[in-house]
Amino acid sequence: MKNYRYVARDVRGSRKEGLTQAISSNDVLSWLREQDFTPTSVNEIAIGTKQAEPRSHRGRIKSADLSALCWQLTTMLEGGIPITTALDTTAEDIEQPVLRKVLEKISGKIKRGKPFSECAAEFPRVFNELCCAIILAGETSGNLAAALKKLAQYFEGRDKLIKKVKGAVAYPIFVFGFIVLIVIFIMAFIIPRFRVIFDQIGGELPAFTQGFMGFYDVMRFNLHYITGGVLLVIIGAVLFNKTKTGHYIFSRIALALPMFGKLFQQVFLVTFCRTMATLLAADVSVLEVLDILATMSGNDVIRAAVVRTREQIVEGSNISLSIAAAGFFPNMVIKMVQVGEESGSMPNVLERTADHYERKVESMIATMMALLEPIMIVTVGAIVLVVVLALYLPILTMSEIAK
Repeated sequence: MKNYRYVARDVRGSRKEGLTQAISSNDVLSWLREQDFTPTSVNEIAIGTKQAEPRSHRGRIKSADLSALCWQLTTMLEGGIPITTALDTTAEDIEQPVLRKVLEKISGKIKRGKPFSECAAEFPRVFNELCCAIILAGETSGNLAAALKKLAQYFEGRDKLIKKVKGAVAYPIFVFGFIVLIVIFIMAFIIPRFRVIFDQIGGELPAFTQGFMGFYDVMRFNLHYITGGVLLVIIGAVLFNKTKTGHYIFSRIALALPMFGKLFQQVFLVTFCRTMATLLAADVSVLEVLDILATMSGNDVIRAAVVRTREQIVEGSNISLSIAAAGFFPNMVIKMVQVGEESGSMPNVLERTADHYERKVESMIATMMALLEPIMIVTVGAIVLVVVLALYLPILTMSEIAK
């Protein structure tokens, strides 16, 4: 299904324009003639392919900002306020400068006769393809307020999920950073003082202490080589990740990581089911839904699975069989999609499936947090134990000899 903007005149010569979805422009022309309209022009709208916004409007807008924007617009539209007035009023209340400027420009374009969906598509960094598709569906159905309400609920749920995942990823990074700081402090301030003491005392050090001090000397005198090697590895990995093969390999590695790989899969399943439910409820075609979903993941393995699903549907397969043929989605998603197809209630079924996987994500995050706390304690304790044994073993040995 493609999106078209049409202009026509009725039997009295009155001008009528609007938006609709059809397989081809001929179908739009036939539909207009059946409605006793004389078509003047029918133009295809390519959502998300408009020219990019000016540099001053670029920037990442948070899901929370978009959710608040959609809720405000929904409330005003349901109260009978025109869309231009709603946009102007919302722009005055928004503190985010980029979003405020975008809304002001969109309001000006709508006042000059352009539809909201076309204006939004000109700012893809703010309104992605999902937003544009739902706004277009709302304009086509004549119920823009309901479409914006669906968007508000979607962004609200996505914001909560993103915060949970960021919290789960940030905690181990903090733990690792804390351990690194402890090691640096010990090597920079503790060990050199004991080296002076050992040199003053003289005598042969215990084997464990000799090994520890040897490791310390290797790290100390080769620190610049080690640092350079680590930087080269990081730079090489970044450059390799920019290649097609490298990005695919790192995508597979990300999904194979202990704990985190499973978490990333579950998060995508939540996004997949929730996005598909939102778009299908807004009467967006399945093929367009999958096109949008393919752009929502930076993981090549996941994107390839979505593309394979779309190709199967184009070849004539139903949605559940296409998802199964992709080889990525779990059995529960396949079965739930099959149930949705048979019952004709796909959006509701997918929404429940998304809720199920969101609960699994929350459970996994809670489990990870519970595991990481004792791991951090044991790791820090082990480092301190090794240092204490290596540094105090000579002193204890000498005390035994003196006795």
